[in-house]
Amino acid sequence: MTFKELGLSPTVLAAVEEAGYKEPTPIQAQAIPNVLQGRDVLGIAQTGTGKTAGFTLPMIDRLSRGRAKARMPRSLILEPTRELAAQVAESFEVYGKNNKLSMALLIGGVSFAEQDKKLDRGVDVLIATPGRLLDHCERGKVMLNGVQILVIDEADRMLDMGFIPDIENICKRIPFTRQTLFFSATMPPEIQRLSDAFLQNPVRVEVARQSTTAETVIAKLCKSGSKPFEKRETLRSIIRSQDNIKNGIIFCNRKRDVDILARSLKKHGFEAAPLHGDLDQRVRMATLASFKEGRLKFLVASDVAARGLDIPDVSHVFNFDVPTHAEDYVHRIGRTGRAGREGFAFTIATKAEDKYLKAIEDLTKKKIDLADLGSVAVEEEDAKATKPKRERRRKPKEADEAPSEKKAKAPVDETPEEAAPKRTRSRRSKSDEQKPARKGRPNRHTDDDDVIGLGDHVPAFLQRPIPRL
Repeated sequence: MTFKELGLSPTVLAAVEEAGYKEPTPIQAQAIPNVLQGRDVLGIAQTGTGKTAGFTLPMIDRLSRGRAKARMPRSLILEPTRELAAQVAESFEVYGKNNKLSMALLIGGVSFAEQDKKLDRGVDVLIATPGRLLDHCERGKVMLNGVQILVIDEADRMLDMGFIPDIENICKRIPFTRQTLFFSATMPPEIQRLSDAFLQNPVRVEVARQSTTAETVIAKLCKSGSKPFEKRETLRSIIRSQDNIKNGIIFCNRKRDVDILARSLKKHGFEAAPLHGDLDQRVRMATLASFKEGRLKFLVASDVAARGLDIPDVSHVFNFDVPTHAEDYVHRIGRTGRAGREGFAFTIATKAEDKYLKAIEDLTKKKIDLADLGSVAVEEEDAKATKPKRERRRKPKEADEAPSEKKAKAPVDETPEEAAPKRTRSRRSKSDEQKPARKGRPNRHTDDDDVIGLGDHVPAFLQRPIPRL
């Protein structure tokens, strides 16, 4: 089947041909004709199956007839992350360049003023994350009562990130007569309830669950100690053992580990930068651009880069942590070995992560072989063993001095026997020598007469006469 058989307009087909696509993927072949007919679609498909083009191409075709009004978008696409929203916006620019459609991207980390200007002019396609869209709605900058097509993408990720209440709030603002396109990788009960509430007699389009890795990816396993510094040493050993690294993505399960690992790699001379959801949007976009253009060699990321991001030429993927969900492993290593290229994926596993590793092997039906990093690891251990320890400098005491130095300090005209009594006398006063030692205890520095009371040191206020009453 070709794109010409799906019923797309000539302008859209020309853009698809210029982009280099000839045959539609299974989800595109099933979804595009139904979207063109105006029917609701429930799509079950993993990221990377081509579902973005499955809804963007027919939307461009349908929206090419009509005109946008100020602050009233004609279509709305909801995405869970800023990166996915930006990527969908790029797809609209590629496929819709032959159609005069306006588009706005509402994501966090960008100035409200710039987004307000686009909304005031009117947009045909509005791509947004739920939080930023609701901010604009509450400020009165956008009205959703003109939305004709609603797309909810990556619904299961929306559930994981806590966006389901926001989506319900947004859907209440959209006309009931809209066309809804609902896409999710899995269908837990909460997502099924949403689809039943939002969709009317939908066409179910399901693509087989992605559970296999590409044959062009060579996957290896590396065992490590459970302490963080041991895992970082193992990662550096892996990187040094590979002489064909063009670039690489290093995945961590936690955002704090992303920052720590990126700083550690920089300290050891590697070109690395972090990417996670807590960073400013401008920093995230600049980091991604540097990695795509080849100015950055290693991208240390959370799972925000595992799904949906299209970075075509990645030579290596490193799992610093074993993903807790087996499907995430398939998404992570799917960033390499694309378009028939050879790719390499290394996973660092501790003893506590063996259960996650077993789940991955059960899903992919493949055993991950151990990597041979013996020579590099030995070199690092030898370097540690031969590294000289820092010695604390201390001033030598008199007891540590040589006997010859001690003798040199004594006056020349005195013998050692004469010098010794002199040192002893210097510690005692003349009165001590004259007083005999008391019986039963050593001699003390006291007068012959015992002191009664305060002696000569009576305070003046005690010597004042006491008045008679």
